[in-house]
Amino acid sequence: MIKAGYKQTELGVIPDDWEVKAVEEISDVRSGKRLPLGNSLTDKETPYPYIRVADMEIGTIVLDDIKYIPPDVYPCIKNYRIFEEDIFISVAGSLGIVGKIPSQLNGANLTENADRLTKISIDRDYLMYMLMSPLIQNTIESEKTLGAQPKLALIRIRQFNIPLPPTKTEQTAIAKALSDTDALIQSLSQLIVKKRQIKQGAMQALLNPYDETGALKSDWVVKRLSEIADLATGNTPSTKDKSNYEGKFLFVSPADLGKRKWISQTEKTLSTKGFSLARKFPANSILFTCIGSTIGKSGLAAEELTSNQQINAVLPNSSFCSEYLYYFLDLISSAIQASASEQAVPIINKTQFGETQIYIPNSKNEQKQISKTLSDMDTEITALETKLSKYQKIKQGMMQNLLTGRIRLV
Repeated sequence: MIKAGYKQTELGVIPDDWEVKAVEEISDVRSGKRLPLGNSLTDKETPYPYIRVADMEIGTIVLDDIKYIPPDVYPCIKNYRIFEEDIFISVAGSLGIVGKIPSQLNGANLTENADRLTKISIDRDYLMYMLMSPLIQNTIESEKTLGAQPKLALIRIRQFNIPLPPTKTEQTAIAKALSDTDALIQSLSQLIVKKRQIKQGAMQALLNPYDETGALKSDWVVKRLSEIADLATGNTPSTKDKSNYEGKFLFVSPADLGKRKWISQTEKTLSTKGFSLARKFPANSILFTCIGSTIGKSGLAAEELTSNQQINAVLPNSSFCSEYLYYFLDLISSAIQASASEQAVPIINKTQFGETQIYIPNSKNEQKQISKTLSDMDTEITALETKLSKYQKIKQGMMQNLLTGRIRLV
């Protein structure tokens, strides 16, 4: 039963006074243009910036690595520009990235791997959010043509159908509600980046073993990792026996590390049988990837768990704090990664890993104090990340409701 005031359309149920229109009815869709054969972009700034798909992110353009067109080449492609009032959409490689360009790129040239929507007759931001919505993004995923790389045909974009409120006032109100939520999400994202930078600075200061003269602090020592901890390598129960898996016991792989300090969930789990066959590591063990492209990713076991053979477990003796060692290994992870043997698959063997030099206060109490300071920062960052995830989910719900007319703002 369709609720009163609503109607069934090819896009689903929308309000009676809404329409379904094709993108080509409300805008012109134009392609970008590559540089003529034999010419290249330059890092040297010219009056002619060039926007690539690599510069695009959802909603906008990243300005960090903009390339430029040589002045003598520009006249050949000067008609393929994008302006502030337009919308871009990527059509090759990473499909369906949609956004607006910042004012400093007004009139920039656009790659042949993107199209622009121009002469937009409805609220521009409403159209942008519609193109970002699951309705259009799912269509892009299902209708892309496959070749050397995924490609979205110009004609398909023109034929995309969207639900459209009857007045520009309502379109604008919907777009503003979503834009306000985006601003909150962006603000939280920027705060998280700032907090991570502060934490990184704190790690470098608190874990610095040298005094102002450059000498080792009197109450600090240098130890090999193998002197202060037992090292063990994980193992993988037979994958042919499916009864070893899909249970309640955590089974750590490199993909589970580097996301959070504490490992409390994993992509794969073991059954009671599988767990009995695996090498077990107690809570507070440090799990550290020692093979492959993810060397240096680490985490702390929140409970007794197991791991595969790509991971070494660090089990500190009672004189040393696990959290301190976790933070110190995280600080020097890039150096450990750089020391990996140069093979088809980079590897740090257990003996080599055990030779890692650890700078550490003699006092376990000082180790704990340093760890607590950094842990408090991690807790704050995690809380912000949880809040960010919450608002991202809220936005998805808003898009579902506002862009289909389930909730009306006028």
